Amino acid sequence: MLLVKEEFSPRKKGKHSEPPAHVAIIMDGNGRWAKKHMLPKIAGHKRGADVVRRCVEDSIDLGIKYLTLYAFSSENWNRPEDEVNDLMNLLRRYLTKEVDKLHKKNIRIAFIGNRTKLSENICALIEAAERKTLHNTRLCLTLALSYGGRAEIVDAATAMAEKVKAGELKPEDISEDIFASHLHTSDIPDPDLIIRTSGEQRISNFLLWQIAYAEFIFLDVLWPDFNRKILEQAVAEYCGRDRRYGARP
Repeated sequence: MLLVKEEFSPRKKGKHSEPPAHVAIIMDGNGRWAKKHMLPKIAGHKRGADVVRRCVEDSIDLGIKYLTLYAFSSENWNRPEDEVNDLMNLLRRYLTKEVDKLHKKNIRIAFIGNRTKLSENICALIEAAERKTLHNTRLCLTLALSYGGRAEIVDAATAMAEKVKAGELKPEDISEDIFASHLHTSDIPDPDLIIRTSGEQRISNFLLWQIAYAEFIFLDVLWPDFNRKILEQAVAEYCGRDRRYGARP
């Protein structure tokens, strides 16, 4: 589904030569990759975690400043209990082993989503990772965990309603900027580019407010097979597009 055939080069000239500042990826296809290779699902998730590590490095090399990864949706809690437990154990190991490495590379790690369903030890690891890497500036890596776009919008509306009730905010003062400031992503820019792997062409409740003017690329490749060349091609495709934000060319 990705139409680009040429390799990306930072010197390539398109509609705009700068890479996207913020790339958000719906990482899909771990289970299908495992089934394709006749392996248990957890093998696909482990392979997917390895791809995350490489994707972070490749994003830095390509000049991307913000990378947001859809790691676990609010709907994923409906998966079989053993699969959810495997995913949580994998997350726990990632947070234990990778945060120090990310910190040494000047990478900030942040998390968005509903933490109430996460275990206490995972929440503690998340909070420690956010504190430790808060002031890092090379790349902001955001993991969407137990995340749902609709729930995020409801949370923002509820927070504003509470402020109105308390007299801290007037209804007539509510604007798009005010609303956005109550979202989980209030301190990072909206995505420029959304990538989804696995051949599916849907958003799956991901960053519904933030993607209003993002460019979309749907890839017919499973996430464990995602690599630098594919990311380069996606960036090249993005650079060749004309982003008009509703205005005339």
